[in-house]
Amino acid sequence: MTGMAQVVVTTEKTLNASPERVLEALGDYTGVRPRMLTEHFSEYEVREGGQGEGTVVHWKLAATSKRVRDCLITVSTPGPNQLVEKDANSSMVTTWTVSPAAEGAQVEIKTTWNGAGGIGGFFERTFAPKGLQRIYDAQLAKLGSELAG
Repeated sequence: MTGMAQVVVTTEKTLNASPERVLEALGDYTGVRPRMLTEHFSEYEVREGGQGEGTVVHWKLAATSKRVRDCLITVSTPGPNQLVEKDANSSMVTTWTVSPAAEGAQVEIKTTWNGAGGIGGFFERTFAPKGLQRIYDAQLAKLGSELAG
């Protein structure tokens, strides 16, 4: 039996807005964030706070039609340009990092979790990351339209 393998998924996009504005939008769990959700999310609900650090938010994420994850997320801001979302129900941690870019701001989303070992783990590493990347790409596209509006 091999140990837990960490699965890492990253995606990034440059947006035409200031890093400050992008961070503010990402930390807005009552306004902007629900508008960024794709059809993969359901039962979105802010349980505590709503702006950045200390926010607790719930959603269900259907990465595939068969795998629905119930996520209870606590938000922290360990650095001035970062937003970290930790899921209480799993090992999943998502870090949103915003850095200045020539055209505005570069947003990087990095999600890590401890994958299952063995054959199940192989499938999780092979398929889940691509699905998650597509979901994040769609969310970043929605964020781009939101900021352009």
